[in-house]
Amino acid sequence: MSDETKQEELGATFVNPPKAEAPKKEKTILGDFEMQRKLGQGGMGEVYLARQISLDRSVAIKLLSKEMAKKKGFVERFEREAKSMGKFIHPNAVQVFAYGVVNNQHYLAIEFIDGQSMQNWMDKLGKLPVGDAIHIVLRCADALRVAHSEHNVVHRDIKPDNILVTKKGIVKVADFGLAKAVGAGDDEDMSLTQSGTGLGTPLYMAPEQARDAKNVDFRTDIYALGITLYYFVTGKLPFGGDTVVKLIMAKETGKYDNARKHNREVPEKLDMIIDKMIQKDKQHRYATCDDLIHDLDSLGLENPALSFIGGDATSSRRTVATGGGQSKVNMTGVLKSSADIALEATEKLAAKDTTVWYVKHTNQKGQTVITKMQAAQIQQMVKAELLDIKTTAKRGEKGEFLPLAQFAEFQDFMKKRIAKQSAQARGTNMKEMYAKIEKEQKRHNIFRWIRDKVEGVLGGVYFILYLAVIAAVLYGIYLAFPIARDFVAAKMGLAPPAKAPVDPGTGPNAPAPKSP
Repeated sequence: MSDETKQEELGATFVNPPKAEAPKKEKTILGDFEMQRKLGQGGMGEVYLARQISLDRSVAIKLLSKEMAKKKGFVERFEREAKSMGKFIHPNAVQVFAYGVVNNQHYLAIEFIDGQSMQNWMDKLGKLPVGDAIHIVLRCADALRVAHSEHNVVHRDIKPDNILVTKKGIVKVADFGLAKAVGAGDDEDMSLTQSGTGLGTPLYMAPEQARDAKNVDFRTDIYALGITLYYFVTGKLPFGGDTVVKLIMAKETGKYDNARKHNREVPEKLDMIIDKMIQKDKQHRYATCDDLIHDLDSLGLENPALSFIGGDATSSRRTVATGGGQSKVNMTGVLKSSADIALEATEKLAAKDTTVWYVKHTNQKGQTVITKMQAAQIQQMVKAELLDIKTTAKRGEKGEFLPLAQFAEFQDFMKKRIAKQSAQARGTNMKEMYAKIEKEQKRHNIFRWIRDKVEGVLGGVYFILYLAVIAAVLYGIYLAFPIARDFVAAKMGLAPPAKAPVDPGTGPNAPAPKSP
């Protein structure tokens, strides 16, 4: 019913009706969060935009649906995995800020990303410049590297929909809801979004994951990232099918068109890297994201900032190797996030905080000690790199020791510390990486040359055999023709052709003539 229709009906009922004041909506408060508006709905429940009151920043709140909340086992896993995800801090991954329960409503507070997914961008652009595609994939690979190596977790649902880009061009891997610890038992396989999103996306899913969702490891994520990279540079997917079954069967064959066939701007070395990422046998893929990052870095093709973002794009250079050493470069672009916006406010709050914190850390002698500090002191020590990323703390004497990143007072500082450490770990010898790529390319070319020669020789042999068969058939027809002719003549009652009489006085056996 339109507003005009409503006004007409009210006018017919009341004489000079007063303007009704719109009822004031009461603000919904959920712990430290003020709910603002609904963003969407998924298999777990609803997602809202909210404001974290204490730090005055925007966050996304995921509310667990009432149906899911009735399942005790699911709620326990939800809480356990939320805490696990909260420990995973990386500048290119969506951060989990808090988990809580208010009035039997379970919620998860995560970083709010003001931007779009890469699937939205691909719908607009069709395909990406090679430099942009490598820029995005390198940052996703680094986030996965930390998840794999430091948390032993596989994402299991890497795809353009789960790669977000902020308005300033910062790449964020989202939705670790399907994440699974490698080696977990069968009862641990019920992940956060099991009820709705299932076991990944078939278009990007590795063959082993399609066969058995529990049979995944780090190389499963590398496969999905390889399909994503192929899609970015070509605008097409390497495997297809009318049904999911046909799609999986196509992946099992492992046959697809190289990316260069669809986009000649794709260098041969990048084509080889993609090929190694999406091998059907995981034994032939990159074993770790470190190896993949090294090879992509060696190409030297990455754009420093995303070209399709325009003038607002943030330059996000990374640490690279120069000769025998490392060069430090500006990481500010990578680290810009909603947590950084609130950094100044966090420092001001810490300066006023007189609470005594108990900090468990390793001193210069390598001994584990517990030191009493205030929040401002802890922040300064993290900035000065005097506390390592494994440092834990607790507020006051009671409670348990938790990683510093679990506390709002230190989250942003720990992000920067971890990002810097990750960047330094990326340094490597460029000469060795180029030699590795050249070696693989040489081996690939030799194999291709041998294959072409063998196919050429076999082709010649097959042609000769083909001619021999043709000749044999023709000769057989020649020999069989008189027999067939006589047979047909006999059946039709015709006399066979008469043979010419032989003169005994002629021929090779004729007697020699007598002399007179």
